[in-house]
Amino acid sequence: QVQLVESGGGLVQAGGSLRLSCAASGIIFSINAMGWYRQASGKQRELVASITSGGMINYVDSVKGRFTISRDDAKNTVYLQMNSLEPEDTAVYYCNAAIEARPRSYVISYWGQGTPVTVSS
Repeated sequence: QVQLVESGGGLVQAGGSLRLSCAASGIIFSINAMGWYRQASGKQRELVASITSGGMINYVDSVKGRFTISRDDAKNTVYLQMNSLEPEDTAVYYCNAAIEARPRSYVISYWGQGTPVTVSS
């Protein structure tokens, strides 16, 4: 069984910063892509940033230049550094990871429980 545990959310004023962390634990052979999604109240969940095992990174346009995704494979952890936060960034942020539990097994997508981020104006 694999678990993703997020931390780092909270309340911050506009212009401030937060750093989200997501640690994967359990039976893990390899982690392929990892990413952060967010879901604001009344809106659909959207991809914020993703990073592959090879280091390819993708951001949604609205966070480019403000957010930075990174990963530490030794710790099975992905991070999201969020700077210059805006009220529009307010949402529940979810971690996602595509994990292979054993060699040549299926790759399964796992989700964290979500961590709320509130940016006040």
